[in-house]
Amino acid sequence: SEAEKTFQRFAVFGDSSSSGAEINNKNFSKLCQDCGITDGKTVTSADVDTVFNKVKAKDAGTITFQQFTEAMKELSQKRFQGKSPDQGLQDIYQLMEGKNPATTSGFYQAARAGAADQHTDTSKYTCSHQECLDDSGKGKDKDAAGPEETTDNSGYGRDPKSAGTYDKKNPGGK
Repeated sequence: SEAEKTFQRFAVFGDSSSSGAEINNKNFSKLCQDCGITDGKTVTSADVDTVFNKVKAKDAGTITFQQFTEAMKELSQKRFQGKSPDQGLQDIYQLMEGKNPATTSGFYQAARAGAADQHTDTSKYTCSHQECLDDSGKGKDKDAAGPEETTDNSGYGRDPKSAGTYDKKNPGGK
């Protein structure tokens, strides 16, 4: 069935050793999230964890498709209140139809790009920062170009007693 195919796709997601016959709690939660079974109101991630632990065998870390079906029946009663268990299960299976595990790499790349843009886009600068830049984003005054390189080779540290000792202790200035 289509639900079993979706179950298998999520079961093997991120686990190359999985045969797809059993799904762990992490991938079960991901399936519920990606397929829209969890909505944050009637079905939360805590509900998903509770149902998973309820249907799995005591010493097991995974559930079979048969146990998965039991879990979906239970979640369907929360998600689609007032519907018969069979109708609720069919509605859940419709949510799962054709779904694949979503990868989030594109999201993070977009977030990073946006973060850099807000620092380099001078049109978004406000108040006094805007006054230091010309239209091209370059500094208007000498301070905007950065601090001038000044090296004090008169001595070590800030102690005035050591002034003039740098060249004596370091011939050649290195």
